[in-house]
Amino acid sequence: MTGMTGTPLRAGLVGYGLAGSVFHAPLIAATEGLTLDTVVTSSPERRRAARAEFGDSLRFAATPDELWAHAGELDLIVIASPNKTHVPLATAALRAGLPVVVDKPVAGTAEQARELAALADERGLLLSVFQNRRWDNDFLTLRELLAEGALGDVYRFESRFERWRPQLKGGWRESGDPAEIGGLLYDLGSHVVDQALVLFGPAAAVYAETDIRRPGAATDDDTFIAITHTSGVRSHLHVSATTSQLGPRFRVLGSRAGYVKHGLDPQEAALREGRRPDGSSPWGVEPEELWGRVGSGESPLTGGGVPRPTAAGAYPAYYAAVAAALREGAPNPVTAHEAAAALDVLEAARRSAREGAVVSL
Repeated sequence: MTGMTGTPLRAGLVGYGLAGSVFHAPLIAATEGLTLDTVVTSSPERRRAARAEFGDSLRFAATPDELWAHAGELDLIVIASPNKTHVPLATAALRAGLPVVVDKPVAGTAEQARELAALADERGLLLSVFQNRRWDNDFLTLRELLAEGALGDVYRFESRFERWRPQLKGGWRESGDPAEIGGLLYDLGSHVVDQALVLFGPAAAVYAETDIRRPGAATDDDTFIAITHTSGVRSHLHVSATTSQLGPRFRVLGSRAGYVKHGLDPQEAALREGRRPDGSSPWGVEPEELWGRVGSGESPLTGGGVPRPTAAGAYPAYYAAVAAALREGAPNPVTAHEAAAALDVLEAARRSAREGAVVSL
């Protein structure tokens, strides 16, 4: 690899829609030791937008096959295309001898994720899954609180990723075709389940309710997942596009204290607005009035407790870890095996909602 000699690792990015243009391309470009070399898109408009941001040296390909034909000119493939393409494209990249980052969900089933992991292991190649919300500001703060023992023994973890989107936007994410792997269970659910497993360990049982609320919708847009962890913690996870009054992002209840945090991490909004983690200004920092509260009490206004400074969000840390894994053999920041464990839960949730029963894992 070119990166082993100290020159930048060259990344090929497949897809320049929301995931590619808002998340992956800016974060790759901001990472020391990585360079965005080639973008796969046939759209003239998307090519113009990419070139305007990343310069004339950026190359383009019309199809992923063009990347495999020139695999020796790249050091990493990033797959940010629609969900149904993740498995075939990751398979092709690994067979071409290239390390891969895949946006979540890595696959439609846990079995497919484990097959991909086995192929990567067989080829001795990195296969990493982009679970950026492990680097959300609130999640990092909660990890700090747990490490400090500030909450005592956690009894219940409530996590909400809710939106108010009463009108359909269209596109594959809202398709009812199972092949598209759309719906909120696999979209936002991939985030909240991954976070719960990272925080509180493996799942022993899953219960879920999935609903289609909006007129004309074809797949779930209002979903609840309950996980009983082998640790004894219970996670109650809500993902919704139909929430007219948003609940707290986190409510974590322990034997000593609780942590309540409202509002979403600011990094996605910043990236969408064109701001970049280039060191020119503080990144991932939120104002003091948005800090969560830690403590105990029954105040109807504050819930008791005191403000806890929110850690800075750190999406750039993901690609920095990928670069370190490729250069130095550092740990893979998110393995396909971890992603498969989350898919076990999502598959169990789908079955539970269909059958109206608790599913044991």
